[in-house]
Amino acid sequence: MARVPYPDPAALSERNQQVLAALPPLNVFRMLAHAETAFRPYLRFGGALLADLQLGPIPRELAILQVARLFEADYEWIQHVAIGRAVGVTDEQIAALERGEIEDAAFDDSERALLRFVTDAMRTPRPSDEDFAALQAHFSPREIVEVLLVCGAYAMLARVMTALDLDLDEALGGDVLESARGGRARKDG
Repeated sequence: MARVPYPDPAALSERNQQVLAALPPLNVFRMLAHAETAFRPYLRFGGALLADLQLGPIPRELAILQVARLFEADYEWIQHVAIGRAVGVTDEQIAALERGEIEDAAFDDSERALLRFVTDAMRTPRPSDEDFAALQAHFSPREIVEVLLVCGAYAMLARVMTALDLDLDEALGGDVLESARGGRARKDG
């Protein structure tokens, strides 16, 4: 049971009620609705991370899954395993991440560089020059900044999920992607 009760949708502003009703029925969205003034802007940002980056969907999801593993965020892991599979992350890659084997043959050179960098960036204030150079060999400056934005956003969500003990939901990977791609989560009207 969550440490903070989920808000009663009827107690939310009319606009946030509409936004929440348009989202996939996940406890993370329900809990984020407590942050009434940050809710819609955060959803726009989260939608951009899932649908509008130059960074490809497989590296994005590998980064998110690694963050979930490092932060012990079961909720995030469950949801993003489904999203990862929906965009092409393989079962072998998911199993290797779950085992903590980021050097596994399931990953290509760019994915291993990405996972080393993500691990370093989430554990230390400044990733090593070696890990940064390896990442630069495969990703553009824009993609590197996007990787860091993805990692930071999902580290924050991991803390919300774990600190508040969100109740686990059934994985809705395709629905979450569709919501982000359709822009429903990004509307601020």
